[in-house]
Amino acid sequence: MTCFVTRTGFRRRGISRALARAAVVFARQRGARAVEGYPMITQPEQEIMMGELHVGSRSIFAAAGFAEVSRPTLRRVVMRIDF
Repeated sequence: MTCFVTRTGFRRRGISRALARAAVVFARQRGARAVEGYPMITQPEQEIMMGELHVGSRSIFAAAGFAEVSRPTLRRVVMRIDF
């Protein structure tokens, strides 16, 4: 999956979660065998640099049914859903 971009003023309304779920449905309907995402791992009170969350957070992918596959860095996780 690629980036989630939500216009200022519409953020924190569940749009990224809806987009992740829709991507799963879209891929499944078209015969994909799997979908991967590479979200950021966020922590309370952790400063996030501008643009880092365009890839989404771990919780967005988990809510769409993705499972964690690996953690290649301290702040990045690989998540996958197999069909």
